[in-house]
Amino acid sequence: MSPTDSTAFNTRALPQTLCLRRLYVLRATYLLIIVGLGAQVWPDIISPPADLGNAASALRGLLGAVALMAVVGIRYPLKMIPLLLFELVWKTIWVLAFGLPRWLAGDMSAGMQETLYACLMGLVLFPIVIPWGYVVSQYVKAEGDRWR
Repeated sequence: MSPTDSTAFNTRALPQTLCLRRLYVLRATYLLIIVGLGAQVWPDIISPPADLGNAASALRGLLGAVALMAVVGIRYPLKMIPLLLFELVWKTIWVLAFGLPRWLAGDMSAGMQETLYACLMGLVLFPIVIPWGYVVSQYVKAEGDRWR
């Protein structure tokens, strides 16, 4: 069989590709995550404050893991798109469930205002950067992995 034979070469099995510029935009986004979380979270991971509570320490661990996974996104920007989706989803949940109600009530601490600002930046950036056509083709329309 030749490689052009339709039975030997199934184009549906090939992932949709993006232009090189779009891949660099994704890489820049992962780099932004690495730098942002590296500056904010990793100092507390490397040298934890004595008064850091359980919830705050768990959050630092989770965000530290996001930063490390973003390093993988530099090399594999398409394979790490679920990380960007995770960032978009958790920021949306936080803004809707915690940030917006407190802002509307006029009851926000300085720390919460900072978090709201950072989350809103993500809610603007991630929908622009995420290649939605690729997401739909790979995570919605594509066949799922087998169960057995």
